[in-house]
Parts: sequence; structure tokens; C-alpha cells
Amino acid sequence: MTNQNILVWFRNDLRIHDCETLYRAFQQAQQTGANVFPIYCFDPRHFGETSFGFPKTGAFRSQFLIESVGNLRANLRSLNSDLIIRIGKPEDVLPEFIQQWGISSIYYHTEITSEETTVETKLSKILKKQNIAIHSFWGSTLLHPEDLPFAIANLPELFTNFRKQVELDFTLLPIFPTPNSLNPLPDNLDVGDIPNLAHLGLSEPQPCDRAVLKFCGGESAAIKRLEHYFWQSDRLQVYKQTRNGMLNADDSSKFSPWLALGCLSPRYIYAQVKQYESDRLANDSTYWLIFELLWRDYFRFVAAKHGNKLFHRAGLRGMDLPWRQDWERFALWQTGQTGFPLVDANMRELSATGFMSNRGRQNVASFLTKNLGIDWRMGAEWFESILIDYDPCSNWGNWNYTAGIGNDARGFRFFNIHKQSQDYDPHGEYVKHWLPELAALPANKVHQPWKLLPIEQKRFQVRLGVDYPNPVVDLFASAKANEQIYIANYDGSQSKG
Repeated sequence: MTNQNILVWFRNDLRIHDCETLYRAFQQAQQTGANVFPIYCFDPRHFGETSFGFPKTGAFRSQFLIESVGNLRANLRSLNSDLIIRIGKPEDVLPEFIQQWGISSIYYHTEITSEETTVETKLSKILKKQNIAIHSFWGSTLLHPEDLPFAIANLPELFTNFRKQVELDFTLLPIFPTPNSLNPLPDNLDVGDIPNLAHLGLSEPQPCDRAVLKFCGGESAAIKRLEHYFWQSDRLQVYKQTRNGMLNADDSSKFSPWLALGCLSPRYIYAQVKQYESDRLANDSTYWLIFELLWRDYFRFVAAKHGNKLFHRAGLRGMDLPWRQDWERFALWQTGQTGFPLVDANMRELSATGFMSNRGRQNVASFLTKNLGIDWRMGAEWFESILIDYDPCSNWGNWNYTAGIGNDARGFRFFNIHKQSQDYDPHGEYVKHWLPELAALPANKVHQPWKLLPIEQKRFQVRLGVDYPNPVVDLFASAKANEQIYIANYDGSQSKG
């Protein structure tokens, strides 16, 4: 066996299309006759607890991860290779494997946030002592940092300024080809089994018949979803008009779970958008999907620029507001029992499926921080635990933004739940779908059930405080009180939306 073998360490890049690490390793193997060893490590630290005591990777996201790793294995097998599975810390597992199998170089996609970079640092120190060549690549964004018109240290603090500058000279790397075939792994190599939820210390999530889309992890499901949304259902042409919808499967693309684990390349999505514009039409909707990919890029570049400030209580603005850690009210928010139907419906969907629309996330995050005044980090960690599309940069960046402490925040901007309900669920269809106890209410009553008269409660069989809770706070009075706290800490511009 050659001592020039190559290890490809898969992380949040669970695909074979547009995968620079796999492509570069394949090129090197062709030149040297080396074997390529693809490997994935289930790191037990990912299945511990967050600082507030939530499961760090809950059952929904863990199941999606297991499916994604399984699909990556199947796709590598189609290339005559396989995916080696190991359970353990990469800095413990990989050096031993490298010594055992004559590995001379390792290829991997680098990450940005501290937990991931700490692992990289520990591993690289060990591998350098073993004289292993380390090749790391940037592979998670639409735009490569080298193609930005500024250094990351000079990243604009406002998204609009970032977008305008990058759109002036929009340069993308080409999609990396998928290898035609890889050398098979040695017969005496135990590739290992993919763990199930029980092995990870988790219980199976309860099946939910109200879910409008069943997410299945993996590259194959990701590409199938894109083909459905773009080409079969032809929904891309109305994306901008429908993207804020909360109820229907095709209101939005719902690519985010696959993007988060790298099952789907943003450059591949971009190429498909351009193909769609060429074959069918180009309009505001086709542009807007690329616009949303740029938002995703921006959060990642913000994390690269600002580092751990993203996770600090005071946020990117350094505003140490007196956030409350009111666990009783937090539990009402978690379980969808706040008495505000739009908030409760979204939180119940999240609990039942591991997913929530972007519009829903903005509303529930605003309510937690601007109405309940609860520590935004509790909300961010709960999302980390339960969302199948959790991505540290987007999640923590958005929570910074909504809490009013992010670099691109607009002062004290709270979401008027009443107005949001009328704008985005005017007939109450979404609320009734997730809150069946309110299903009998007419559209003009369903979003503010606390206004029901006793005779109406009897007619519609809804007992407030029994079948459905009374509001936990007064929407506007609570926002006003928290706004005064915010103003006392920062004399910035305030707006409401």
C-alpha cells in the first residue's frame, strides 16, 4: 500500500457535487496513484448539551444528519468508494487512522465559528507533528472570500452595502466536477456503521401528520427538491411573492436544511437559477432567490469578521442589555402557549417538525426579545437544538439582528404580531392548521381570541384560559417597556415594522 494516500474529511459538506475537497483529492490521486479515503466522524460533543441545558443536536436535526451521511455513503459507493464512519473526536480519531493507513495528506473544508475551528486547530497541531500535509478549502458560500471586492476585515457592517458592492462585479468560482470514479477502499478496512438515534442518546421524534413537507436528509433528496421546486412545479417564478407564506410546502424553496449540512451547493443552486432564467424566464423572483443566498453568505462573512462576539450576551454591538432568564415564560414560548396564535402556531410547528418559516422565525424571535424581554441566547440555543437547518452563522446572526444588538440591526424594531397575522395569514389558515383548538373561529376572530365575548366562546367552543391560554403579556405595553430599556442603553434610531 502506498504511503501517499489521501484522507478526505467530510464535515458540513455532505455531497459529491461541487465538492472541492473530493475533486482536489481525486486530482492528486490520479497523479500519484494514491487511494482516497473519505471519512466522517460523529463527534460526541455535538450530542451533549448547550449552555442552557438543551440537547445540542436534537432528534430532528440528528435524524436529518444520519440520513445525509447515509446518502453520502451511497453516492460514494456509486463511485466505487465508500464512506468510513467513526465515532469520536476528530482530533482523537483521525491521527490514529492516518498512521494506520499510510495517509500523507488530508483535505477538508474549513469552518468559521469557534467550536469547529478549535477542532481544526487541535487536529492540525497533531498532524503537523506527523508530517501530514494539510489542505483546507472554503466551500460553504456562493461567493469565495478571494472574489469579494474587499478583505473580510473590511466587510461592510450593513448588508445592503455588502450586496451593492458584490453585485457590481459578481464573480463566482466554477462548479467543481464530480469524480467519475475513485479507487476502491482496501478489503480489510472496516468502514464502520452509521449510528442511529438511540446510539446518539436520542429518542425517535414523534411522527407529525400536520407537517406539510417531509424533509429527508442527503444530497439526492436536495437535488430532487430543487428539481421539483424549479422545474416540475415551476415555483421559482413566483418565489418573491410567496416566500413569506407559512403554510404550504412550496411557498418557499426550503433548501435551507440541505444547505446547512452542505448536501446542496449554493453555486449549484445559482447555476440552476441561471439555467431557469435562460430556459423559462428571468424576473424579480429569480433574482430574489440569489438575493437570499447573498444574505446567507453575509452572515457567514460577518462571523468570520467578528468571531465569538456573535455568541456574546452583548452581541455584535456590545450592548449588554438586562435580559431576563424567565424560565416559566420561556417555557410558554417554547411550547406555543403564549396566547398569541401566530407565535404559538409557529412554535408548535417547530416542536412537531424541526422546521419553521423565515417569517415565523422573525416573529417568534421578536416576541421573545421585544415583548418578553428574555435573553436572546436562550432562543438561539433552542433553535440550535431543534432546527433541522441550524447553521451557527445564520442562526446567531439572525438572533443578533432581531434582538437589536447585531451589526445590521435597526434599533428597537419589534414585529407587531397583530399586523403580521393580518399580512401573512389573513384567513387564519396557518394558525388553524397548527392550533386545532381555534379551528372553529372565523378569520376575523382567530388572531385575537382574547376578544371573544363569553357567548362567542360558547358558540365556538373555545374556553379562554382552558382550551387556549390568555395572552401572557400586553403586546404594545410590553414592547414599550422593553423599548425604554433599550433606549436607556443605546440612543439609536428606533422603528417599528
